[in-house]
Amino acid sequence: MPATVRDAAFDVLRRYGATTLFANPGSTEITLLTDLPGDFEFVLALHEGSVVGMATGWALAADRPAVAILHTTAGLGNAVGALATARVNRAPLVVLVGQQDRRHLALEPFLAGHRLDDVAAPAPVWVGEPPRPQDVPGALARAWHEARDHRGPALVIVPMDDWLAPAADDEPLPAPARLVRTTAAEPEVVAELEKFLAEAEKPVLVVGAGADDAETWHALEALAERLQCPVWQEAFGARAGFPQDHPRFAGHLPAGRAELRKVLAGHDAVLAVGAPVFRQYPREPGRLIGPGTRIAVVTDDPDEAHRSPADLAVLARPAAVCGPLALRLPARPASAEPPGRTIDLPEPPVDGLAPEHVFAALARRIPRDAVLVEETPSSRPLLHALVPARAPLGFLSAAMGGLGFAVPAAIGVRMARPDRPVVAVVGDGSSLYAIQALWSAAHYGVGVLVVVLANGRYAIMDELAARHGERSAAPGAAPWPVFDEISVSGLARSLGCPARRVETHEELESVLDEVLPALARATRPLVLDVAVAR
Repeated sequence: MPATVRDAAFDVLRRYGATTLFANPGSTEITLLTDLPGDFEFVLALHEGSVVGMATGWALAADRPAVAILHTTAGLGNAVGALATARVNRAPLVVLVGQQDRRHLALEPFLAGHRLDDVAAPAPVWVGEPPRPQDVPGALARAWHEARDHRGPALVIVPMDDWLAPAADDEPLPAPARLVRTTAAEPEVVAELEKFLAEAEKPVLVVGAGADDAETWHALEALAERLQCPVWQEAFGARAGFPQDHPRFAGHLPAGRAELRKVLAGHDAVLAVGAPVFRQYPREPGRLIGPGTRIAVVTDDPDEAHRSPADLAVLARPAAVCGPLALRLPARPASAEPPGRTIDLPEPPVDGLAPEHVFAALARRIPRDAVLVEETPSSRPLLHALVPARAPLGFLSAAMGGLGFAVPAAIGVRMARPDRPVVAVVGDGSSLYAIQALWSAAHYGVGVLVVVLANGRYAIMDELAARHGERSAAPGAAPWPVFDEISVSGLARSLGCPARRVETHEELESVLDEVLPALARATRPLVLDVAVAR
């Protein structure tokens, strides 16, 4: 029988294999973490956003909940943006939030967290605030299931004195030891989708982050071949839902309604798998698609299904539906029109580097099984056009669009999947939001490659200001300054992380030839601070 609530809580975490703890602790976590048992791995990050970002990458790569520990109001408040990103990225997290001593909370002592459940709202999928110390282990068990099944952060708020309270005597744990989800699709549902597609003369598939697993990729490849149809990736997709070097892959959907209507013109049926209908930015007037086009959605995300303006929405695991559906559909004759897309890599530059030259150099060398973590908003379309995701979990980005995701997430991915080479491609402005995460990578020997496109400015903001000026017939002048005096490689080295400054194409090719073949075996991070044209 565990002696304390702390002992019982560690037993719960062991039960679920949740023994890696990402944290930036404070005084309210001292009683939990001092003399941590030897079978637990403690990972320190220097900012709470990095704590949650690393846990998010770990959870997405491991496909199970990760544990993050945050320090009362200040720590939770610092992590709110990262928690919101984890929610939209559907990353399962168990988030332990410290609280002041329960015995004097009524007096609102120093460092007391006031209404902690509201601080992070609405990012958590569930919040537990155990009414007594003995209920903490059960709340942790439930949080693990809530995070796993609702695919997001589940918070447990624990006063610091609870950990050393005596454990409950013969109290049942209010959570299942094992929860099994059904995976089969009902035959009637598959038959309805079969009819939906069979009646279409020119169907098209749209895939999204919810289709990013090997089984769904295999099912969608078979479905695309049966239908002889193009496959488009959703706009702003956080993960790749289809092999992007496949002959049927057509590219990424445009994010505006006018271009979306052009792309889908002539298709009388759209089947969206693991994607909403349709992710866009900015808002444009008009219809999403032309008249006469029907839409069906297959997703395991209830929110995604509920908000999609579709003729038919199926709430189920995509592979469980698309696999049987591909087997039921008759094979169509080979299409006369050229399928998919072509990738034309640019030639080396004559003078100076641009983002497309960096991406072309990566595309020629990046291992097929690499995980590419992206946060370069101004050049993301170029990255999509030149560097295809060729394996499940081959591409990862922040679904919400907030900055500060890629560097810590890439570190978490590599920690969870040391068998996969991991490359983060980040703008220099984006990198500054979570640069502290490089210390964790260096300290814990995480062999991730971080490629920073350094142009000394927030290029996406400059672009948006210029577009606004075009629409309003005004100059579109931006009030924010450039920051070309910042050295990302210098910052990295100050945090103990190896870094190199790259200014020519020859230097870029040389370092990539040196690093990428051995990246899967790397035990030290490396930052490439690549000077690119503005």
